[in-house]
Parts: sequence; structure tokens; C-alpha cells
Amino acid sequence: MTIKIKCPECENEGSISLLDQEFTGPYRCWKCRALYTINIHEGEIVSIEPLSEEALEKLKQLEELKKKFMRQ
Repeated sequence: MTIKIKCPECENEGSISLLDQEFTGPYRCWKCRALYTINIHEGEIVSIEPLSEEALEKLKQLEELKKKFMRQ
């Protein structure tokens, strides 16, 4: 399933391909490179909020820790 996303910053339309109709996570505009956290529910965008580079790094670190503890 492909979902169209209009960037709040530059108004360009991008897309994201998902296997499921539910997603919460980071999204970067392909044109202006602005970062956002998007929340998709039942195939529709529920929210899109700005995300800093620092917050993205923290999210990546959390995901790595989750994977590490899931292996054990």
C-alpha cells in the first residue's frame, strides 16, 4: 500500500510504501529534507509533527536497544 504525504514545509507530495495500514515513525521529505513523525491509522494520515535530528537519533538508539533485548 502506498500512502501520499504532503510536506507541511515545502508542500511537495511524497509517498511511503507500507505492508500494513498502521505506522508510527519518522518520515523525511524527499525535496526539502525536513523531518517529521507521522502517524498512519487505517491507511490515513492521523498526524504529522516536526522531528529534530537529535530526536531521530534517540529513536534509532531505542530501536537498536529493543532489537538487542529481543535477541536474548
